[in-house]
Amino acid sequence: MSTPRGSLVLVPNTLDFGIAGEAPAIGDVLGASVIRNAAALTHWVAENAKTTRAFLKRVDAVVALAQPLQLLSIVELPRANKGARGAPLADLTPLLSPALDGHDIGLISEAGLPAVADPGAALVQAAHQIGIRVVALPGPSALLLALAASGLNGQSFAFVGYLPVEAAARSARIRELEALSRRTAQTQLMIETPYRNEALLSALLAHLQATTRVSVSCGLTLPTAFTRTDSVRGWTHRPSALPADVPAVFSLLAG
Repeated sequence: MSTPRGSLVLVPNTLDFGIAGEAPAIGDVLGASVIRNAAALTHWVAENAKTTRAFLKRVDAVVALAQPLQLLSIVELPRANKGARGAPLADLTPLLSPALDGHDIGLISEAGLPAVADPGAALVQAAHQIGIRVVALPGPSALLLALAASGLNGQSFAFVGYLPVEAAARSARIRELEALSRRTAQTQLMIETPYRNEALLSALLAHLQATTRVSVSCGLTLPTAFTRTDSVRGWTHRPSALPADVPAVFSLLAG
């Protein structure tokens, strides 16, 4: 009789990765069932083994791990080649071999939901290709939390990732996204490296029409979290400073 296959379990992470200061208790962000499931897993695939061990230490403080941390198998995803956007990664099926032997495998992102704006999507695709069951556990997604808090169109939206850093290319991209939003009534969501938060907001306000609404959600799930949504005119008349060390999600909807 063949060994039953394990599953690929998508384990959500907290949203406080890399943020200085006191993080919220893990039980305030992740549900009890998620913590129990994470504690039971002995095989992991992660972007970074070090930060995954830090996550599992937080889990262990609530629910004891099935094995000592040093005995857990934590394998890192291969990194995509720079300049090869959209190119497939190397064959990821070897990372799924524990599932073929009957072990569940946890997939974790640095923050939020695995495989959403995250390279783990390639492993999920590989799991489907070889018939490994995929189980998504519920947890926080900065993109969806920001969209919900924005008051912008939640019926039609798109995540466009990072905007170009070079000024001319960035301004052209902003105008392109505004035109798309106006034509389709679609909310456009984007992110930026925290130290460029102010630069992105300034660029949005400089190149969007006065009636276009811009929303910024900063430090979601942290005690200092906030969301502000206003027209470009409103942002210009009542400026708000953004922290340079806290992740933010930016959204726009053309008026």
